[in-house]
Amino acid sequence: MIEKIVVPDIGENVVSGKVVAVHIRTGDGVAVDDTLIELETDKAVVEIPSTVAGRVTELLAAEGDELRVGDPIAAVDTRLQGTVEAGHAGTSDREKIPGASAEKGPLTEEIPVPERKIAPEKPAAAPTGAAGGRDAPAGEKAPAEREAATAPVPASPAIRRMARELGADIHAVRGSGPGGRITEADVKSHVRSTLEGRQSGAGEPSLPDFSRWGAVEIVELSTVRRLTAASTAVSWQAIPHVTQFDKADITSLEDFLKQNAEQVARAGGKLTLTPVLAKVCARALIRFPRFNASLDAKHGRLILKHYVHIGIAVDTPRGLLVPVVRDAEAKSITDLAVAITDLARRARTKKVTAAEFEGGTFTISNQGGIGGVGFTPIILWPQVAILGVSRAATEPAAVEGQFQPRRMLPLSLSYDHRVIDGADAARFLRWICACLEQPMIMVL
Repeated sequence: MIEKIVVPDIGENVVSGKVVAVHIRTGDGVAVDDTLIELETDKAVVEIPSTVAGRVTELLAAEGDELRVGDPIAAVDTRLQGTVEAGHAGTSDREKIPGASAEKGPLTEEIPVPERKIAPEKPAAAPTGAAGGRDAPAGEKAPAEREAATAPVPASPAIRRMARELGADIHAVRGSGPGGRITEADVKSHVRSTLEGRQSGAGEPSLPDFSRWGAVEIVELSTVRRLTAASTAVSWQAIPHVTQFDKADITSLEDFLKQNAEQVARAGGKLTLTPVLAKVCARALIRFPRFNASLDAKHGRLILKHYVHIGIAVDTPRGLLVPVVRDAEAKSITDLAVAITDLARRARTKKVTAAEFEGGTFTISNQGGIGGVGFTPIILWPQVAILGVSRAATEPAAVEGQFQPRRMLPLSLSYDHRVIDGADAARFLRWICACLEQPMIMVL
């Protein structure tokens, strides 16, 4: 039996990737969980394993290909299951296939691969006023569309219910299961690709020919940049952003960081402002639970989360990545420093798994190491808030009636105004500033 292995559902909001390595060839034997290809998504390089054992009869992916969830990778003959060692062919394998001859050529020539069925082209619609034809009234589907929409769909009741809840037309979903059966991954892939298509600039007007005015160079967007563009467009269009600004006096905090850096380094972390901010934000999210939520606008409800997973924006050569520190509220500053140091290092070396980018409830974007006096960060949907951090500067501040030089840290809180009012945002950010201005030894 010939089975096609497809790109699985890789992770939350991941719909496609670029093939950066192929580990199989036609005629190779594969076992379950053998790596077939490496796929670079906007978040990480993911190894795609085989879901069956057998011999590769057709390789359907090549290095440099752009594959989406559900796209085929390879065709595998599973009649050799249990007899094939990955990467090795043997004459005994041929003997197990009825009608195969040991004297003939390579095994792949003996096994016919089913031809792909190509749907016939739809006949051209009759022009307006033609005999037997008419224009469908506005909002009414054409006869062929009505017939397709009522045709039986190979999907279980649970899959149909999930499609309805996600607002997906089950008739438009392409099934990857046996006999074209629609799976949960197929529905999710359809919803993600639809959302990505709507927000990726498909409706933008065409650009002019810039070469008319001088020399130009065309550079293809990287996978990370292209998918980041799509996701930020979704966030910006879906969420009414407002940004609240404030400053924290971190003069004492900088002394705290210097005094305890060596202790944290011995534990394997780097003590910077970011893990301290992560700890403070985790406590703030518990105190102000609406900031640790997601808006279900379709059903008119707010989902409050009883866990705190904080995303940390990391500047990498491939672009901005946001791995997630889980259960930040339960970690000490030392634990957070170790976790953030590890995630940042692996994000830059493509070692972070897709699962480590999922489930964030709040995000911190620290640009203080680069510079700037403030910025308005874009919220990562479906979160409702994000904290931007700029570079601290020495400024005169009134302390007990006298001006003194103090280290002031600019903070920017972008929030979803559908969920959070301005006064709530001001209180939230001021609470964070007040915590940063206090000694943090008790939570180190």
